[in-house]
Amino acid sequence: MSSNGKNTRILLAEDDVNLGFLLVDFLESNGFEVKLYRDGQSALQGFKRTGADFCLIDIMLPGMDGFRLTTGIKELDSRIPVIILSARSLKEDKIAGFRLGVDDYITKPFEEEELLYRIRAVLNRTTQSGPVTPQGFDVISIGQFSFDPQNLMLIHGGNSQRMTIKETRILNVLATSVNSIVTRDEIMIDVWGEADYYTGRSLDVFISKLRGYLKRDPSVRIITIPTLGYKLEVEKA
Repeated sequence: MSSNGKNTRILLAEDDVNLGFLLVDFLESNGFEVKLYRDGQSALQGFKRTGADFCLIDIMLPGMDGFRLTTGIKELDSRIPVIILSARSLKEDKIAGFRLGVDDYITKPFEEEELLYRIRAVLNRTTQSGPVTPQGFDVISIGQFSFDPQNLMLIHGGNSQRMTIKETRILNVLATSVNSIVTRDEIMIDVWGEADYYTGRSLDVFISKLRGYLKRDPSVRIITIPTLGYKLEVEKA
């Protein structure tokens, strides 16, 4: 993680569809990796599964509100930087947020540039006081492959395959549950923040690409479990 955003993974919990997509596009264009979640429960599960380096959390989330989500994340990693995004400007809400240990509180509507500079300011403070330990970035052995999620690389012998962010995220979900079934919904929510027809079609395309990358090792394959999901199967030597 760096103060300019490179390799910084942001968990964004925002139920406003339009604002969520706008923020993802803006932040990714500035070098961040962003996972969008539409409710507090899926955001907490996503953090448990893959971690994050930074969190942007709306207060008024369905199911589990932003305060409870922040509490859950802080219990898992008290050092994780958090900025609250909220249409609520009451002093009591701001105080409640800072009592939970959030680093900043931004009232909607806000300018994207303002958010960017506030994120960078928080990153500058946290990197100076000691970096947050990234989670989920270990190199993973998959048969004859070495999978390096941090650098988006899949290595086989002397050949290196540079992967896209979404290809990397999908393979990471499968690789951390090797030889176990992972449901389609789990993958879609983890990678896209939602599970619907359109993300399902996108997932099919990415699974096909991953199968193409992995075919160099016949002991490794992605198995489709009809009506349920996928399993990354690795035969033992």
